Amino acid sequence: MKLYHSPASPYVRKVMVMAQEAGLLDRIEVAPVTTTPMAPDAGVAAANPLKKIPALVTDDGMTLFDSPVICEYLDSLNAGRKMFPDGKARWEALRLQAAADGMLDAALLVVYESRFRDEGMRNQAWTDAQLSKIDGALDAFEAGADGFGDRVDIGTISVGCGLGYIDFRLGHRDWRASRPKLAAWYERFSARPAMAATKPPAA
Repeated sequence: MKLYHSPASPYVRKVMVMAQEAGLLDRIEVAPVTTTPMAPDAGVAAANPLKKIPALVTDDGMTLFDSPVICEYLDSLNAGRKMFPDGKARWEALRLQAAADGMLDAALLVVYESRFRDEGMRNQAWTDAQLSKIDGALDAFEAGADGFGDRVDIGTISVGCGLGYIDFRLGHRDWRASRPKLAAWYERFSARPAMAATKPPAA
């Protein structure tokens, strides 16, 4: 399998954490790319019509995107404990993944507003609206953190990678100050080998 990869992408990180936790890392060829919304990589564009990472080319030539689909595909190859559980636990994990991915979507819009839009065209009200979504997700995670325990599934992986990206790009907002339960959980979860191995580079 071939994975189009950038270490700064939280969605790529989610796939890499999933692969390592499932024992599939040695089956994946990592293809480093430099890609942005304004200048997409040609290989990424060929694998994903949306021109975004992550994109995975399977051993039989099928292309998959984006991170929820890739992660579920990898879990279908997982011979160990499934990261997409069954029954009620599945819906809880998928709900967490949706919230974490939504938080990341909002965080990326904040980053893109400052990196790719000319200063005179930036919209503070738009940015504030995205930051409000981030805070809403963080507050929801704080409320549910007692239930995370030692779970390792697509939900907690998504939350962990989401928090890592907030630290990476929006660390000045200090989300930990008013969310002690979430902070304590994340300290433990981020120490997992898969999380430590995929930590993004210094901003």
